[in-house]
Amino acid sequence: MEQKINFTKDKISYLLKKIAIPAATGTLFQSLYTLVDTFYAGKISANALIALSKAFPITFVIIAFGVGILAGTTSLIANTLGEKDDYKAATYLAQSVLYSFLIYILVAFIGLNFASSTLSFMGTEEVNILLTLEYIEIIFLGSIFFFLQVSLNSVLNAQGDTKSYRNILIISFFLNIILNPLFVFGFGIIPAFGVSGLAIATIISQFISLVYILAKVLKSDIIRLISLKFFLIKINLILDLLKQGMPITVSLMLIGLGIYNILFFVSKFGDIATAGYGVALRIEQLLLLPTIGLNTAVLSITGQNFGAKKYGRIGEVYFKAIFYGVFTMLVAGLFIFFSGNFLIQLFTNNPEVIYFGVQYLKIAALIGPVYPIFFITNAFFQGIKKPIYSTYINLFRIVILPFATMWLILNYFNGGFVDLFLGLLVINWIFGIFVIIIVKYIFLRKLVN
Repeated sequence: MEQKINFTKDKISYLLKKIAIPAATGTLFQSLYTLVDTFYAGKISANALIALSKAFPITFVIIAFGVGILAGTTSLIANTLGEKDDYKAATYLAQSVLYSFLIYILVAFIGLNFASSTLSFMGTEEVNILLTLEYIEIIFLGSIFFFLQVSLNSVLNAQGDTKSYRNILIISFFLNIILNPLFVFGFGIIPAFGVSGLAIATIISQFISLVYILAKVLKSDIIRLISLKFFLIKINLILDLLKQGMPITVSLMLIGLGIYNILFFVSKFGDIATAGYGVALRIEQLLLLPTIGLNTAVLSITGQNFGAKKYGRIGEVYFKAIFYGVFTMLVAGLFIFFSGNFLIQLFTNNPEVIYFGVQYLKIAALIGPVYPIFFITNAFFQGIKKPIYSTYINLFRIVILPFATMWLILNYFNGGFVDLFLGLLVINWIFGIFVIIIVKYIFLRKLVN
C-alpha cells in the first residue's frame, strides 16, 4: 500500500515531487488534448484555426470559474484537514457541489448571450464569428460536467491525491484522439459536424471523466461522513467558497482578458496573425507544465501547514518551488526556442500562420522562466487564505501593464507584431522580481513573526 503523505512533517522536496509530478503529468495530457483539437482544426481549414483561437479567451471563462471552484474548495478542505476537522471538510465538499450548479447557470447564461457581441468587438470577420459560435455554444451548454468534475476533485487534491485527476486527463486525451475525427469528419451513422465536432468530443470526454472522478471520490474517507442533509444550502459556507474561490476566478478571468487584449492588438495584423498566435499559444501551454504541477503542490502543502500553524515550512515551500520551476522552465524554453518552426508546422502548412506562430514562440521561451514566480505566488496566497492579493498581482501583470505597453508600442512607436511581445517580455521580468521581493520581505516575514 502506498505511504500516506504527511503535509506537516514530510520533507518539502519530497512533498513537492510527490504532488507536482502527477499534477504536471496530468496537465501534459490536458495540453496535448488541446493540441489534438488544434491539429484537427488545422485539417478542416485556416478559418477553423481562427475560430479556435478566437474562442479561447471566451471559453476561458469556464476554466476561470472551474479553477476557482477547485482552488477555493481545495484550500478550505486542506485547512480543515490540517485542523483535524473531517466533518467540516465533508460539509465543504457537499456545498461545493451545490456551488458548482449555481456557477454553471451563471456561466452558461453569460457565454450564450454575450459571445457573439464579444467576437464582433474583437474585429472578427462575419464568417469566422458564425464558425466560432458553433464551437462556443456547445462548450458552454456542456460545461456542467467540468464544474462537477473539479468540485469533486478538490477533496482528492486536498489529501495529496493528484494521480486520480492525472489519470482522467490521460483518459480524456486518448478519448479525444478517437472522438475528434469521428465527429469532425463523420463515420458510419455519425455525420460530419466540422468545428462543432471538436466541441461534442470535448463534452463526451468530460462526462466520462466526471464518472471516473466520482468513483474515486466515493472511496474517500471523507465521503462516508456525508448524508443528504449536507446538501442543504448553507449560505455561510457558500460565501466561504465564494470568498476563497472568486479571487482566483477573477485572477484567471484577468488572464482571459489579457489574452483578449493581446488578440485585440494582434488582430491589427489580420486574422492570419491571430491564427498563428493561437496555435503557438496552445504549444506554449506545454512550456507551463512544470509550473502548473508545482502550483498544485504549493497550494496543498501551504494550505495544510497554514491550518496546522506551521508557518516556518511555508517559506521553504515557496522558495524551493520557485527554484525548481525556474530551472525546469529554462530547459523547456530552450526546446521551444529552437524547435518552434517544426512544432508549428505540425498543425498547419500555411506559411503566414507558421511565420507569426514561430515569432511568438521564440519570445514565449524567454518569458517562460518568470512564470513560476507568478503561479507559485498565487498558490501561496491561496494557501494562506489571502487570495485577493493574487487578483491585484494579475490585474497589473496581465491587464493594465500589457495593455498600456502594447498600446504605446503600436500607437507611439509604430511597432510590429514582434515588438508587442518584446514589450511583454520586459514588463513580466520587471514585475516578477518586484513580486518575489514583496512576498519575501513583507508576507513571509509577517507570517513567521
